[in-house]
Amino acid sequence: MTFHQLAGRVWIFPGDPEPDNVQPAVALITDERGSVLVDAGHSPGHAREIRAALTISGLPEPRWLVYTHHHWDHVWGACAWPGVEIVGHVAGERLLRDEAARPWSHRYLREQVRANPRLGPSFRARALAMDSWDDFTVLPPTRTFTDELTLPTGVRLRHVGGGHAPDSTVVLVPDSAVMLLGDCFYPPPAHLRGPGDAPDLALVRRLLGPDHHWYVASHTDPMTLDEARAAVAA
Repeated sequence: MTFHQLAGRVWIFPGDPEPDNVQPAVALITDERGSVLVDAGHSPGHAREIRAALTISGLPEPRWLVYTHHHWDHVWGACAWPGVEIVGHVAGERLLRDEAARPWSHRYLREQVRANPRLGPSFRARALAMDSWDDFTVLPPTRTFTDELTLPTGVRLRHVGGGHAPDSTVVLVPDSAVMLLGDCFYPPPAHLRGPGDAPDLALVRRLLGPDHHWYVASHTDPMTLDEARAAVAA
């Protein structure tokens, strides 16, 4: 897979269409002052694939790495991005410090699934993603924010929260008319999901507007404003 230019200075490295692989798309927002990578990849191996695609496409290495939220498939590749400043919401920073303290390994994953079978799909996906645990570590953000933050490149981060993750953040690129949604409107993760949980369409409606033409969720294809409105209405 390679990067493709979505609009303006926003480039997308697509996710894996196979749901069991839980491999989200990532985005690169280019800028001569330093580029912004949105999400890290679901593993160090995934991050290395993304870096190789950057080189093939002639795109610059990132200066900032933004977490849309703390879930593993968005942050476990961070340790393969040395030298970047990691930016995320303060609620995610606390959660990732707890995650970093866990003894991650294939053995640990098996033990956790035996103790709580509802973790099975997520933890099996993690096991498939990780070909080696050598030098792996979970990295909390090194720079946090509470409500909104604008990076020196004009990229804006806005905390929206929601049922999927308390630290869910959308990334706005006004000059390219793109909003990167992460997983903000998804229901809670499967092992935490109740029978009444569903996508948060009210949140999506609040986010849709004429200032942005493209809306990019992490596990689906990008949608135009009209396509997103039609999907919500359906």
